[in-house]
Amino acid sequence: MWKIIQPSEIQVGIGTAQNFVYPTNSLIITTKNAISRGWIDYLKIKDYHIYDKIEPNPSIDNIEKLISEFGNINFSSIIGIGGGSSIDVAKFFGYKMNKKKIMIPTTFGTGSEVTRISVLNVNGKKTSFHDDKILSDVAIVDPFFIKNTPFKLIKNYAIDSCAQCSEAFDSKISNPYTKFLCKTAFEILENAILSEKYEKLPYGSLICGLGFGNSSTTLGHALSYVFSNEGISHGHALAFTTSIAHKFNKSIFYERFTSIVEKLQFPKIKLKQDISDASELILKDKKHLDNNPKSISKSQIINLLKQINDN
Repeated sequence: MWKIIQPSEIQVGIGTAQNFVYPTNSLIITTKNAISRGWIDYLKIKDYHIYDKIEPNPSIDNIEKLISEFGNINFSSIIGIGGGSSIDVAKFFGYKMNKKKIMIPTTFGTGSEVTRISVLNVNGKKTSFHDDKILSDVAIVDPFFIKNTPFKLIKNYAIDSCAQCSEAFDSKISNPYTKFLCKTAFEILENAILSEKYEKLPYGSLICGLGFGNSSTTLGHALSYVFSNEGISHGHALAFTTSIAHKFNKSIFYERFTSIVEKLQFPKIKLKQDISDASELILKDKKHLDNNPKSISKSQIINLLKQINDN
């Protein structure tokens, strides 16, 4: 028996974010450079409030600040615009306030605009919150926003999306529908990266979000968070943690995924903290490990971390 959920409305294509009719008295949640980058002008939105203090790897404190500052204002809707951090905060705040949620990604890797997941830091550790009520009501995927994005950012978002769909394809809770979406997404992303046609990434990221959002990422993501907690960007960490996880799981995507990592030329990573302590933290990530196609022990996790550290 499966359960499939997605936003009730998804709009895709150049100009969709500009042509959408936004509700009046909305709250926009975004980063401090949203106005200078022309994002707000592009939306042509009228009658709105804005909170533009979202930083990378946002914490649960952002939600508390939003509730304190805006909790008593009866907004018609919450609009999240930006990367995964802005989208995750906007979805979670909209969920807490029981408001309509409209999500507009400007980066294309997390697929957060169509998932029931928000990732926030809690006590310095990345924590994923899963709830059907976190799901956005409207997702708007406009490739306009990939213009002028630095390649360093594009490659991090692209490998994140490749990791998500390939891990979710292998997940224990995948089903024929999610496998179809994840395989299709990987093929779109792979082609976009290898042929350097990055304008195709938004569509691949969207399909990936629909796939893994109705399944689950697995070992690669569980391994990645200890690196992210040390300041390594999420996509950069996944380039190596998903590679080693695919090798461990004997995934059909192992060779193709590592070819993409080589194409994008990610610098090697190394864990600073004690590997045994890191493995204990990873073992607690049941949301990912329970869905991994193969069970894994502490000693095996230590071995995988050592392989990453030894390049």
